[in-house]
Amino acid sequence: MEVVHHRYLLKLLLRRELKARYKGSLLGLGWSYVRPAVNFAVFYFVVGVFMGMDKVIKDFPIYLFSGLVLVTLFTETLQAATRSVLHNAPLVRKVYLPRELFPSASLLVSLVHFVPALAILVVGALGYGWRPTPLGLAGAVVGLLIVILLALGLGLLCAAATVFFHDVEQVVDIVMITVSWTVPMVYPWIHVRDHAPHWVLQVWQLNPLVSAVELFHRAFWAPLSDGRVPEPPALTARTASALGCALMFFFIGEAVFARLQKRFAQEM
Repeated sequence: MEVVHHRYLLKLLLRRELKARYKGSLLGLGWSYVRPAVNFAVFYFVVGVFMGMDKVIKDFPIYLFSGLVLVTLFTETLQAATRSVLHNAPLVRKVYLPRELFPSASLLVSLVHFVPALAILVVGALGYGWRPTPLGLAGAVVGLLIVILLALGLGLLCAAATVFFHDVEQVVDIVMITVSWTVPMVYPWIHVRDHAPHWVLQVWQLNPLVSAVELFHRAFWAPLSDGRVPEPPALTARTASALGCALMFFFIGEAVFARLQKRFAQEM
């Protein structure tokens, strides 16, 4: 990617995005702590307390939040990357710079927000008596890599498509509403196994985000679990498949973006 050779411009775009987002804000980056806290509270009280999931899953707050931080990173990155080129139309028309910088800056902004959420998760897990394991932490790194590659790859595809078809941005926003319910974040994977046909479970497990979330569960929640919810079968094999799928989307997204970016200025 040309982004590697234009790190200085990427840094400037990152600062610009953060300043624009928090201009006139009293809390500034403090909103990075407020957002995950509010998201967590809504899911916890609706699903955990009112629907009783905290009685099904031991230490449900850690189970929920370890999935929520990854899902939030994915949805925020994809939504921001999708609109990144179109919303920077004046720069695209007047200044030459690698267009990949805009989706890449969106990813970095999301990672800036991800770090405080991850810190909250670590502190919360320690409060529950969590003790990290090398295997669990390695899995968490792989899970994070899957999300980053998948979000950026799809973001590049959608950013390019949005230049030509503005409705893509709206479609992505609608689809992102469903993401939280398509991964084992508010329910355990055994619910899919027990309440859906076997083929549905097989198709559901093909989602790379499912494997990424389960890897975060293995890292932060499984050491606290009493085994009431067993680890999904063949998680290692599905992790390799998920990583391969994420890499595929990344390379496809970059190839399509590189081919179409020559027409961006004239389409805007």
